[in-house]
Amino acid sequence: MKLTRRALLTRGAAGLAGLILAPGVLSPLFTKLTQADSLHEVDPESYDWGDHYYGFLVDTTRCIGCGKCMVACKLENHVPNEPDCNRTWIERYVISEDGEVFVDSPDGGIGGFSSFPENIKYRDVHIAQSFFVPKLCNQCDNPPCVQVCPVGATYMTKDGIVLVDQKRCIGCRYCIQACPYGARYLVPPHADVTPQGQTGVADKCTWCYHRITKGLLPACVEACPVNARIFGDMRDPDSAPRKALRDARVYTLKPALGTKPKVYYIGLNVEVR
Repeated sequence: MKLTRRALLTRGAAGLAGLILAPGVLSPLFTKLTQADSLHEVDPESYDWGDHYYGFLVDTTRCIGCGKCMVACKLENHVPNEPDCNRTWIERYVISEDGEVFVDSPDGGIGGFSSFPENIKYRDVHIAQSFFVPKLCNQCDNPPCVQVCPVGATYMTKDGIVLVDQKRCIGCRYCIQACPYGARYLVPPHADVTPQGQTGVADKCTWCYHRITKGLLPACVEACPVNARIFGDMRDPDSAPRKALRDARVYTLKPALGTKPKVYYIGLNVEVR
């Protein structure tokens, strides 16, 4: 199903009107960690790429699966309005009482999870627990996507962000196959919008690099209504991610692969890791 930009805004906002969070719903760790704490003001004219090294924190105990982050990302970064083209997405994990794990992500979660498809596989399952896990590029310290690119279109900046030069990309898909997190896609030839004007090239989350180098937060972080996404400079001991790494038990996805991801998760169930 193809989504229009109007539909993105409408579906992404569905279910948010009138939402009231009861006291105690949010995890205690982030009581004092707000979005305003996560990034200091930066002068874009004097930005030094060697002075920063960024990290991203996701609190799965907070995420409500509303999809507002996806709407913000698509609009901010001109991501094609198609379910398979996402820089960030949300997965719902459902664990039955006998330990069976089900995962779904309708349209990447952009419309939320309030409606169930008719063929949902766990409709009659006795559910023990369920939760949402936002996904995005892990901006690995040891990125396999950079290693396999034959033309150097995928590269890492001095501040630790992996980017794609879409003017150089030849659309070979090597990086898409190499990414163990499924964080890349190929911009389709019929795309109604494109991140940089090209089709048939690789694209992925950049943590809104054009924003963070100006002292702004990634669009998904600003859009999250429950502060489930926290971003900051890992070289700043007072940044929200650094505080969380000191005070909480955090996890990364697929650590055994040696990619050294810089997206850290709080409350991540063992079935996901």
